[in-house]
Formats: sequence, structure tokens, C-alpha cells
Amino acid sequence: MTVPAETVTLPARGWRIDRRKALIIAALCWGGYAVLVWAVTTGRTGTFDDTGLLFWRGAQGTAPRGPDWLLEMVRDLTALGGVLLRHVFALVAVVALLFLKLRREALLLAVTIVGGWIVNSGMKALVGRARPEIVPHLTEAGGASFPSGHSFNAAVVYIAIALALATLSARQSVRLTVIGAAIVLSLAIAWSRVWLGVHWPSDVAAGWLGGAGWAFLAAALLQRSVEHAADRAVAANRPHS
Repeated sequence: MTVPAETVTLPARGWRIDRRKALIIAALCWGGYAVLVWAVTTGRTGTFDDTGLLFWRGAQGTAPRGPDWLLEMVRDLTALGGVLLRHVFALVAVVALLFLKLRREALLLAVTIVGGWIVNSGMKALVGRARPEIVPHLTEAGGASFPSGHSFNAAVVYIAIALALATLSARQSVRLTVIGAAIVLSLAIAWSRVWLGVHWPSDVAAGWLGGAGWAFLAAALLQRSVEHAADRAVAANRPHS
């Protein structure tokens, strides 16, 4: 008995990000980040940071508001921005894009994530802010506090994945839903760092703005270079007649 070969229809690219709009979004995000850097380094965020951090705590400023299950839920949420899970999701997304023969999108996603990690590490070294000590830390955290690495890298990874997946749909409503969901998720991860007491509000605001700005900046500026590199790699692997 002969089994017929299975035919797999690969998706076509239905959308390509508008470079001008992406650059505008990136400029707005980086502008907000620059304002926060200035405010933090000149000591102008004290009231905002103290109020924002204590808002989620009870009258004594130690225990967080809400039931015990909320603490566990927030810890699970913050784990989505941790090194292990965000890299697992990024790797799965890259492999899926390669499986779908979307090499350009896979390469752009990988370059965006690696570049974002380098940018965030450099920013932390430049500012070198200590973590808050006015409330107990409800999860483990190390290194400099500004900007929040969780917030920055979560925004980079999840928004960059959303931008890559958005190319699979020609419908604007689908694209906006996917990108909007990534923005909401990364914002929730950023909020979790303040709720757990390991970051000042200005840390996570700057981290998210920097990460989102980098995701859109990379999509705008690196897209053509990555496409050319992917096309050259495909051409080099083709058998010569």
C-alpha cells in the first residue's frame, strides 16, 4: 500500500512593519527612557519611587496586599521574564520560524534579542543603582537595579516575537491583537517586579521603555540587513547546476 505524500502549505508573509512608524514608536520610548535616566541620576524620583513601592504593601509596609495565592501568581508572572523561561520562549519562536522557512524573521528575532541583552547590560553598568531596601524582597534578585533587566528583556523578547508572528497575517486586527497581547504581558511582568519589592517603579518604567524601544528600533533598522544576510545564506546553500 502506497501512502500519499503529505503536502504542507507554508504561510506567506502577509505584513512587513512600517519602518517610519516603528522609528516613531522607538523614538518615543527612548525619549521617555532618557527622561527617566535624567530624573534618577539627579535624584528627582524619590517621592514617586517610595509611593509606588509602598502602595502595594499593607499598613506596616512589609506584607503585600492581597491573599497568599496572589503572591504565588505574581511570582509565576515574574518568572516569565526570567532568564530561563524567556529564552525558552525565544528559542521555540526561532525554531518555529525556521520550520516555517521564515529565515529572515528568525534571524531578525535572534539578533534583536541578543542585541537587547547587550544594550541592557551596558545601561546597568552605566547607572549602577542599588535595589530598594525599604520593603522586604519577595523573590531573589541580584545585580544593579536600574534599569530593570526583567522589564527590559521581557519587552524585547515578547514584543519581538509578536512582531515576527505578525508577519504571518494580512489582517490588521490579528496583528494588533498579537502585538497588543505582547505589550500587556511585558507590562505585567514589569509591574510584578515592583509588587515583589525588588525594583523601584522608575527602574521598571525605564526598563520597559528601553526594551520596547529596542524591539521596534531593531525591527526598523535591522530588517533590511537581516533579510540580505538570510537571502545570501539561502543562495550559498543552493546546489550549483
